[in-house]
Amino acid sequence: MLEIKQEENRIIMDVRESIRKGEHPRTEIINAIKQAPKGTIVEIHLPHRAQPLVSSIESMGMSCIINELDPHHFRLISVKMD
Repeated sequence: MLEIKQEENRIIMDVRESIRKGEHPRTEIINAIKQAPKGTIVEIHLPHRAQPLVSSIESMGMSCIINELDPHHFRLISVKMD
């Protein structure tokens, strides 16, 4: 199960540990984004760039900003527009 932290109009998902365990939370992440209200800032913490996830989010009409915070800590930020 995906743990989502919510702060006002922001949802934060840190999936680094579940990915390191071999889990693939892409579907849960996409479902959480779909359920979020318009204008929600989505912040996802990952152990790598996760280009397939970025492509899925972009296919929903959202753009993504990826920051490398540490060698194994990437932050993906997007805003739900629809």
